Amino acid sequence: MSSLGIFISIISALMIGAMSPGPSFVMVSRIAVSRSRFDGLAAALGMGIGGVVFATLALAGLTALLSQFEWLYLVLKIAGGAYLLYIAFAIWKGAREPLSFSADIAARSMPSRSFTSALLTQLSNPKTIVVYASLFAALLPKAVPVELMLALPLGVFAVEAGWYAIVALAFSAHHPRRLYLAAKVWIDRAAGAVMAGLGLRLILSGLSTR
Repeated sequence: MSSLGIFISIISALMIGAMSPGPSFVMVSRIAVSRSRFDGLAAALGMGIGGVVFATLALAGLTALLSQFEWLYLVLKIAGGAYLLYIAFAIWKGAREPLSFSADIAARSMPSRSFTSALLTQLSNPKTIVVYASLFAALLPKAVPVELMLALPLGVFAVEAGWYAIVALAFSAHHPRRLYLAAKVWIDRAAGAVMAGLGLRLILSGLSTR
């Protein structure tokens, strides 16, 4: 298979994975609907950077280190799950905070914070690097061409940032925001519950490997 064919195969698989619901989707959609469109796009950028970090680590062979030192992978899983639980608690706690006017939303715009929250959410799941490494191991040749080494992180960024930019644009539109303001308490609590469930699942999956 040519380098282009390998690249397209990997990126297509990653695109399907990026579109599956998870903590990243919950984070970006909530930021976009509760803060601003610019915040949502900043969060999408954070997701893209996080994807590049994982892709680079997978190419560098970090997964071999994680498989050799299982306790390190366990620690990363528990730490990631704990972070998601923290985010879940913060969302649930703030569910009753009133947010009635568009001016309130504009005042809550914090692009740097949105970027950081999204980046940390992306990096909180060490399973992602295993997914990248599995795809790379299955589809890359033993001697990886330089052009693929350079193109894959860029392709990963385009997939992650591009998909979550679409999510941000969709959820920051007027109608989704109006629905959010009308049912903020229940939407935030549902988002918090989902995030908590994902965090617990990550922790339990780590503990089950012991």
